[in-house]
Amino acid sequence: MLQTEFVFTLPMGYVDADGNLHREGVMRLATALDEIAPLKDARVRSNQAYLLMILLSRVITRLGSLEYITPKVIEELFAGDLAYLQDLYCRVNQHGHDRVRTQCPYCEKEFDVELSSVGE
Repeated sequence: MLQTEFVFTLPMGYVDADGNLHREGVMRLATALDEIAPLKDARVRSNQAYLLMILLSRVITRLGSLEYITPKVIEELFAGDLAYLQDLYCRVNQHGHDRVRTQCPYCEKEFDVELSSVGE
């Protein structure tokens, strides 16, 4: 069965206006519309880097107890959290999972590691 949602934990977390920390979230797989629709946005046309803000706000379905995930929320993330989410987005949408292949430095046996909760 195809996994379409991925639980994650931000390395640092989003701090809302009331000082609450939000670290646990869920990202869903992107659709073609998720990637195309932001291209019509004036903010993206004037600054291509803004594409990531809109894209992540569309595919992150939950972040802590926040009711809505808006581009403004994504703008206010710490840079390390933004990099983490960008990397997660690429892994799950290119490979369909959040695993990487690694090797034990002692026995040299290869195995997969699930990275969703490694943000901690």
